Order: sequence, then C-alpha cells, then structure tokens
Amino acid sequence: MGLGALTVSRSAPAVAKNIEPVARKNRLPREVWIASLTQEGLRGNNYKEVVKKAVRRMEQIAVYQPDIICLPEAFHVAGIAGGRPPVSESSEVPIEPITRPLAEYAKKHSCYVVAPIYTKEKGKYYNAAVIIDRDGRSIGEYRKTRLTIGEMERGLTPGPLEPPVFETDFGKIGVQICFDIEWLEGWQRLRKSGAEIVFWPSAFGGGRKLNMLAALNQYCVVSSTRKGITKICDISGEDIAWSGNWQKWGVCAPVNLEKAFLHAWPYCKRFKDIEAKYGRKIRIKTFHEEEWSIIESRSADVKVVDVLKEFEMKTYAEHMMAAEVEQEKHRK
Repeated sequence: MGLGALTVSRSAPAVAKNIEPVARKNRLPREVWIASLTQEGLRGNNYKEVVKKAVRRMEQIAVYQPDIICLPEAFHVAGIAGGRPPVSESSEVPIEPITRPLAEYAKKHSCYVVAPIYTKEKGKYYNAAVIIDRDGRSIGEYRKTRLTIGEMERGLTPGPLEPPVFETDFGKIGVQICFDIEWLEGWQRLRKSGAEIVFWPSAFGGGRKLNMLAALNQYCVVSSTRKGITKICDISGEDIAWSGNWQKWGVCAPVNLEKAFLHAWPYCKRFKDIEAKYGRKIRIKTFHEEEWSIIESRSADVKVVDVLKEFEMKTYAEHMMAAEVEQEKHRK
C-alpha cells in the first residue's frame, strides 16, 4: 500500500487491513482530503444548537469530498452562550444524542469525523475525541492525557498515557488535545505506533509548536481551534493550509501520504538516478540546512517503498535505528 510518513516497516501496509479506500475521482491513491473547523460561528443556547450549526458548516464543505473532518476541543459546550453546563450533563457514551448528527453526516458523505466531546464510562468523565468512520460508527476514542487543573476541578479524569492509533482506509491516525502539546511523550508514542496524521483539537492555535512537532515526528499535524489559526502541517513541518481573516471557518486541503522522510546524506547521491528514471512521477524536496529530504510519488503506478528498495535507501527512522545498533556494538 506504500510507505507512510515515517515509521511503517517495508513489510507492513500503512493502510488498515481489510479496509478498502474510498475511490475519489482525479486523486492520487493516497491523497487524503482533510477538513478542519474553527469554533467561529458554532454557537448556540445549548449543545444541540451548536452541533446543528457544526453539521451545517460541514455540509457547506461537502463539495470538496473530504475524507475526514475534525472539530475543535469540546466544541459542543465551548459554543454555548452563558457558560458550560456541568460535565455530567454534557457527556455521553458514543454514539448518542451529541454525536449522532455527526455520525449521520459521516454516513451520508462517506467521511470520517473527529468529534471532540465529553464522554463517560463507569462514573468517570473524559475530555475525549471520538473517531467516527464512514459508516457512521464509533471506532474508538482518545481521552486527553494532560488535563489542566481547571478541567480536573470540573470533574474530568485524565486519560491513559498510551494514546491509541486508529486504523482508517487511508492510513493510521492519532489524536492529541490542547494541553497535551506541552508534553512530548504522547506525540512520540504516536510516531512509534505508526501514526501518519495526528489531529489536535484545541482551545488555542499552538503556532510554531505544531510545525515543530510535525517535523520532529515526521507526520502530518492538523489543528482544529477555538481561537487562533487552524492549519494543516506537512511531515516537513511546513504549512499546507491555514485559516485567517477571509477564511475564518477553517481549512480544507489535500495531503499526499505516499511519501517518505529521509536523512539526506548519503542518499542524496542517488537522487539524480531516481529523477532520471522516474521524471515527474517522483518529487524530491531537500531541506539543505537540516539535511532532510522528502521523496514523494506523484503517480499511481509508483510506490515510494519500491523506489527505496530499488535504490537501497532507508527512511529516516530506519537510518537512525541502524546508527543506534552500530553505536551500541562499538560502545560495548
């Protein structure tokens, strides 16, 4: 199925087993259209009104045929006029009244949805992100690990330290929420688990921290914010799309997952041969100061994993692992 952003081994497909990707016209095989909303305009007197407005906004961007849509942190209560109700009154076991309209949208438009809401289980309440698949079913949830003191005082419980990775038909995704950005281990664990896109629903924009995390972990990072800029960061840390004064609702843009992150040296010595053979079918972009290179397939009949094998090149993760193995040998 090709190689993802970083750590998927050459023998393991990045796309979930037994899940057939949805065919979209005029797209590359691993081109994923991502939409991410801000809280702008998503307000009402109760959570039902807020969710209704969110679905209306999602309907407006359905023309792009997004593969996945992300909403801001606890969007269902953050937009309630006059303040939030108690956590016990605004939590659910998915899929129930809060997320049901989102699930219906997901099924109608064959789209995944990242729905950040409060969930409950065995008397405990969580700041979570429920993942809804293209059939409108919940395939699991991430529970915010690093809660603020205020959240815990309101009755929320921190989630487990090991964040789950969710299998989709286009690859593996993970989630971090707002305050999680201040601790690196959750992001690193998602990288080691093979995540290719990490969604970050948040109360604030995050700024350059998101670009840094994308580059350090070599996966795409997508924010969905209550205030500040909502954006999509590529595996290089570069911005692909972002919201602003004339697009306050959010972003919708494609990401190509058929690419690999490389340590430029010594593989740069083979780039000319690759370009000579594949021409426009392969795009190689090098960041000369960092000595990073991104090799990307621009053709349905070229898989990056095959190109790496043909020219005897390792991904960044494989290169670092090989170096560590040799370091340990010589250290002993």
